[in-house]
Amino acid sequence: MPGPGKSQQHALRITGGKQLAGSICISGSKNAALPEMAAALLTEETITLSNVPKVTDTTLMADILTRLGGKTEGSGTVNMRMAGAKETEVPEDLGRRMRATIVLLGALLGRFGRARLPRPGGDDIGARRVEQHLRGLRQMGAQITETETEIVAEADRLRGARIVFDLPTVTGTENILLAGVMAKGRTEIFNAAREPHVQDLCRLLVKMGAHIEGIGTERVVIEGVSELGGAEHTVIADYLEAGTYAIAVAAAGGELRLECSRPEDLNMVLLKLEQAGAQVDSGDGWFRVARIPNTHIKPNDMSTWTFPGFPTDLQAQYMALMTQADGETVISEYVHENRFQHVTQLAKMGARITVQGRLHAVVHCPCKLRGTDLAIPDIRSGAALVIAAMCAEGTSVLRNSWHVERGYEDMAGKLASVGAQIESVTVEEAAGASGHTYE
Repeated sequence: MPGPGKSQQHALRITGGKQLAGSICISGSKNAALPEMAAALLTEETITLSNVPKVTDTTLMADILTRLGGKTEGSGTVNMRMAGAKETEVPEDLGRRMRATIVLLGALLGRFGRARLPRPGGDDIGARRVEQHLRGLRQMGAQITETETEIVAEADRLRGARIVFDLPTVTGTENILLAGVMAKGRTEIFNAAREPHVQDLCRLLVKMGAHIEGIGTERVVIEGVSELGGAEHTVIADYLEAGTYAIAVAAAGGELRLECSRPEDLNMVLLKLEQAGAQVDSGDGWFRVARIPNTHIKPNDMSTWTFPGFPTDLQAQYMALMTQADGETVISEYVHENRFQHVTQLAKMGARITVQGRLHAVVHCPCKLRGTDLAIPDIRSGAALVIAAMCAEGTSVLRNSWHVERGYEDMAGKLASVGAQIESVTVEEAAGASGHTYE
């Protein structure tokens, strides 16, 4: 039992030095499921999503839809019927807990012509400004008021517009898609985001009756319709989860077959792994990554960019891999300006990393990592620390593991099934642990 006054928290306990072997079926994409759940607001008919990942963020979105007056049922396969939805104010206690609530703005405007939501929360990885979202919606006729704590929008009926993003924005593109499918006239999005989850949202909207052209290109054209209907849709596999496990086996050693995932969504990542010395081969809906025993990781510079570039959501994991390289690696982050929060935690393990300004980090290796007590700052940093802990000598305790649970379905169980020594535990604030072992 914890001592008087001592609180408890979830953590991951990992002992390094174990190679990975086997196969993992990749779960559905959180980043696709969340805007697709928001799309259920656009119709009074039932939307059924299968392959929804069982993570805390999708549960949170279901709770928000319920609070707005809709009905949601199921886990993994989720049925949503928003016919009874009348509320247009996103509850503050729920809306601040993740970034993806911002896509409710376009969906609520598209269905009801009004929306009020708290400024979105989520991981602190940079400003991730919403100006591009709001500018586009204003071009479509929305009247938007901003305060430090909330965003309020109204429109009699949105109208099509020519919208140009200065930089591709995933949630900005999704917001305009959700707002534009029932707007009056044509909406054109230039410099649209092309990520696989954006394309998947488009495919769902088309099943609902939307008219969208240019899916997967930089120019997306939407012809507004008067109403949308129900649909059934399977959420695309999470290429970021697949990329995380591909990087993990390259770092820890062994061989993994990643199933239920399209290798073409990770072309740049797989190229970088090959250049770093891993073996990669692939087929229809699967790929395999292996690191030959007694081979070394080669240093390989990397820069993040929007799809089809190297994903910013895999930068931290790649940095963990490069701590095992024989030489110096420069990693440049061009998407988010506050995405080196994992550096401090990696340094506690013995990594030698120099951050140069906001854009560049230099990994001076090889580094001999040692297991220690760590604090996870965000989802992807958490994945990076898991990888580093699997490469380290000794045991690491990764606190704040709820971050990882927001974005990865049963990471501990999946990694344990392929040979990692990892367990989910409950630890006291100061020391001590107990929990369920997945080994």
